[in-house]
Amino acid sequence: MKFTHYFLFTRERPDRKDIRMEWIEQAFHFPLKEDIQADGRIRRWAKIEENQKFLRLVLLEDGITVHNAFFDRSFKPED
Repeated sequence: MKFTHYFLFTRERPDRKDIRMEWIEQAFHFPLKEDIQADGRIRRWAKIEENQKFLRLVLLEDGITVHNAFFDRSFKPED
């Protein structure tokens, strides 16, 4: 995995500081769902058992660079 400057910057926000790197790795390697956006970026979701939330990971088109990671309150597993 690689990371964009945007990801590294937003990771310092109070609402993102609690997202563990192991959770990001889980969403990266073992997504519950994957979707490709119109701009070619890749979205992956993983359920984080510790807090019963869904983490959304946004990758660049290369599939290895993490651009964003956040808890997605609107995600439903059947989507």
